[in-house]
Amino acid sequence: MSPDPSDDGELLDAYSRTLIQVAAELAPSVAAVQVTSSQGRGRPLGSGSAVALSSDGYLVTSAHVVAGGDGGRLDLADGRQLRFRVQGRDPLSDLAVLIAEHGDLHPARLGDASALRVGQLVVAIGNPMGLAGSVTAGVVSALGRSLPTRAGAQVRVIDDVIQSDAALNPGNSGGALADSSGRVVGINTALAGAGLGLAVPVNATTERILGALVRDGRVRRAHLGVAGQSRPIPPRWAEELGRAKGLEVAEVIKGSPAESAGLRPGDIIIEVDGRPIESPRDLQRLMVDGPIERFLVIRVLRGRSSYVVTAIPDELAAA
Repeated sequence: MSPDPSDDGELLDAYSRTLIQVAAELAPSVAAVQVTSSQGRGRPLGSGSAVALSSDGYLVTSAHVVAGGDGGRLDLADGRQLRFRVQGRDPLSDLAVLIAEHGDLHPARLGDASALRVGQLVVAIGNPMGLAGSVTAGVVSALGRSLPTRAGAQVRVIDDVIQSDAALNPGNSGGALADSSGRVVGINTALAGAGLGLAVPVNATTERILGALVRDGRVRRAHLGVAGQSRPIPPRWAEELGRAKGLEVAEVIKGSPAESAGLRPGDIIIEVDGRPIESPRDLQRLMVDGPIERFLVIRVLRGRSSYVVTAIPDELAAA
């Protein structure tokens, strides 16, 4: 005797029910993106995915999806096709904001990637190879990965990147990586090898970047002019400060605010404006939409002593 189709729901396990719920919630918020240029008679320049941020037309995608294009077409899950223009892009975070004509979108709920744990279930929704509304699932396989990005001569590292084994294909870039509650915790950005994908995390830094792109169409970054790496600090200072590392200055760029402040190679930066600095990413976070043309108080270790210097960062030139 064949089972009653009405009993199918009872046969679904918790895993399947979770995927179905996440897909049902998020699919209306994820659009397929076809990128064109106002020059070249609208010739196609690429494709990807985007996630609705607000009901009045704003979406987020990967900056590389819209590189070289200034608009195009969105295909929504409900069958609508809307024109869009690029509101702003930030190659150094691989994020871009689009605005759709006529609005009326179904915004996704944003989560917080800092709450993720290795082994946690995640769901990727995008438009790989032109297949709208494709859903794959996997687990968070690693956290805290770094992804180098470049804009002209400028190089930045996106930190806290999420690595998962949810299958990604061309066209997934710009799509959503969601947790089991349907909250978007990452924007899918790259393949990291067979069966592995990377996503830019949704966190406080990301939200500041998106806010700047919506408001100004660009992201302003402060420029101090140092390069360095994390290194252990002497035990005496580690005990006093309650932490084990600082940022050792490897290079001071000639003519930079750091040079004017008197920073030297070999200095170990331990605080900026009272905030602990242990790695390049700590300093980088402070520079996003940050202290341009205002005094920064920088505490450094030099030899056996602690010194305080002041610097006035300028704005990192646009690529």
